[in-house]
Amino acid sequence: MQTETALPHLLEAYFTERLMRQRQASPHTIASYRDTFCLLLRFAQQRLHKTPSALRLEDLDAPFLGAFLAHLEQDRGNSASSRNARLAAIHSFFHYVALHAPQCGAVIQRVLAIPSKRAEQTPIAFLTRPEIEALLAVPDQATWMGRRDRTLLLLASQTGLRVSELTGLCCQDVVLGAGAHVRCYGKGRKERCTPLRQETLVAVRRWLRERQGAPMDPVFPTARGGALSRDAVESLLAKHLVTARQHCASLQHKRVSPHVLRHTAAMDLLQHGVDRAVIALWLGHESVETTQRYLHASLELKEQALAKTAPFNIPPGRYRPDDQLLAFLKGL
Repeated sequence: MQTETALPHLLEAYFTERLMRQRQASPHTIASYRDTFCLLLRFAQQRLHKTPSALRLEDLDAPFLGAFLAHLEQDRGNSASSRNARLAAIHSFFHYVALHAPQCGAVIQRVLAIPSKRAEQTPIAFLTRPEIEALLAVPDQATWMGRRDRTLLLLASQTGLRVSELTGLCCQDVVLGAGAHVRCYGKGRKERCTPLRQETLVAVRRWLRERQGAPMDPVFPTARGGALSRDAVESLLAKHLVTARQHCASLQHKRVSPHVLRHTAAMDLLQHGVDRAVIALWLGHESVETTQRYLHASLELKEQALAKTAPFNIPPGRYRPDDQLLAFLKGL
């Protein structure tokens, strides 16, 4: 076996050369792919009784990777979507390997032929206006942390920012006054600006006045001044949901994550007649088709469509023109 085709060498070159230097992948992508290969190497160590540094590329053949994917679903309880995300990382690596180890073409071809698994499309979870109001009423406005939490939850539910975009907001990214908006760098390193409603603008302005941060300081800091982590946002949301569920019965059986607040913003726009293309721009979606699923989730829009139909037991009638005098008056 040649040194340049050894698995450790190829894997290190894939991360440093392909992902970091050539593709300039985001830290989130690199972290996701890193976790995939950590899981894969630990699985190989248990199944093949080899240390990761001793593995050969031929060890990662299609049957072995199929067993790994089954292990993710059966033993670790991963969903089909999570399984497909792990497989996408493996496919990306083997596309790179195809250029640098062509002598392993048969193994590579069989691995790349492993298909993604069809995942069930579950309904999108979102909060209604009464549910959002119940959640926003929970944080204690007499405390610094309560004021921070309410402003964060209000901003998230109105703008639809991702958790990473919320935690990455700096004070200089918030523009107040005429045309108030927040500027963020989202998925795919795309910059977008999201306008603020008057209620959100008032809350954010009041918070920033109290925050007194430098331009590069996080808008929503921890008690020690650092940026909130994803886990911290999930924790504060879960804490306030416990109390909100006591006052809003419909929240008791809903699983609410920070991403549900993003869906809430999208559904609010859709139910107020905003076009799908505008919602896609608002949320920073790559394609308008991604926004299509919100149409399927909106029961209100389906009820409006149902209201336009006639019941089955009513016989169709014939058109009868209005009386001539009424027609004359209507034509005036």
